[in-house]
Amino acid sequence: MAAGFLSFPVLAALSVLLMFHVILQSSLAYRDVGREWNAGPRDATPAPLGELAGRAARASANFRETYPGFVVLVLALAAGGDSSGIGFAGTLVWFVARIIYIPLYLGGVPYIRSYVWLVGASGLAMMLSGVLYSAYST
Repeated sequence: MAAGFLSFPVLAALSVLLMFHVILQSSLAYRDVGREWNAGPRDATPAPLGELAGRAARASANFRETYPGFVVLVLALAAGGDSSGIGFAGTLVWFVARIIYIPLYLGGVPYIRSYVWLVGASGLAMMLSGVLYSAYST
């Protein structure tokens, strides 16, 4: 496990900053649906979201789909160790890919955004490999 600033516990804590996805989405949606809907019980379907707010909503949903897996894997690596270093590299890959993904999605950049998502997914696979390697290498 890496020591110092770049460690599993620190990266896990920093990953909470990626909740920026959710904050950005809600801020952009607020501009589209207004204060009344936002302050109310949200029972009715809001007005259609604009292009940017819609993209932010989809990027946020994608983040919420992958983040639980990241959390489980980073905790497994922190608890079980990462004797190969593959898991730590995967953690960094996922983290950086998610940061790059946000502006690409909001900008509507085709193909490259999908490749960046695949890079992030490969980071999760690397993390899983690190967990499995450490579990079965003893």
